[in-house]
Amino acid sequence: MTHSALQNTLDSVAFAARVKGVLFDIDETLVDLVAAMSEAMIAASEHLLPHFGPEEWSRFAASYMADAHNYYDRYVAGEFTFAEQRGLRAQAVFEELGFTGFDAAVQAQWIADFEEAQPRSIRAFADVVPLLDALDAAGIPYGAVSNNVHDYQRAKLDQAGLARIGVLVGIDTVSVAKPDPAIFREGCRLLGTAPEQTLYVGDNFMVDGVGSVSAGLHGMWLNREGAPVPGPASIGVDPAVLALVHSVETLTQVGSLLGLFEPVSTL
Repeated sequence: MTHSALQNTLDSVAFAARVKGVLFDIDETLVDLVAAMSEAMIAASEHLLPHFGPEEWSRFAASYMADAHNYYDRYVAGEFTFAEQRGLRAQAVFEELGFTGFDAAVQAQWIADFEEAQPRSIRAFADVVPLLDALDAAGIPYGAVSNNVHDYQRAKLDQAGLARIGVLVGIDTVSVAKPDPAIFREGCRLLGTAPEQTLYVGDNFMVDGVGSVSAGLHGMWLNREGAPVPGPASIGVDPAVLALVHSVETLTQVGSLLGLFEPVSTL
């Protein structure tokens, strides 16, 4: 079972003393990618589906983000280019809707329209800047480790007003993706902190939480939606590893755990 980050003050004090640097995931941790993608999908698709209303667009976005064919993971594994996985995911949604006109030319235009629209919607979550301000004030270095390529994520951080995040590791930086330990450890190297001195915060329980713990970091699962904690039997992970993954619902709670903010109750 994962630990609540604020189980008791003594644990928080001890934890804060051990952490000398912080690494973050980007999408759905620092940047509200779901909202940005949803807005971009509408911009790219509304001329094809002019009858859609808010509920239909919500279902469209949910189906795209669910990525039933794992096109994004297959892109990370090198099977597709980034643009190809985006087009294939869109094609799957249009096929699910029974739309028959999504041919190669329409798909290419859809990708172009999406890529043009998305940057306008990239925003940081409201709890990001206060935490970065507090880390700066405390002299704690921070950076990001992402399962996307460096330059694309660099542009995304800048668009979100997070240019201050100077340390950034992408999947092309060390030619591996999370949860491979090497990508986490490269982030630590760039921060100048040992893995055991570094906290990693991300929204994916397995890739970010378990992955960072397995790489020797302090792992924290940012569970913004309050999802149930996966059980060890269902995911095939040693309970001793799961016990090292902290769980929080906001980045404000991360700051509290590090002693940068007043404690925030999770009840």
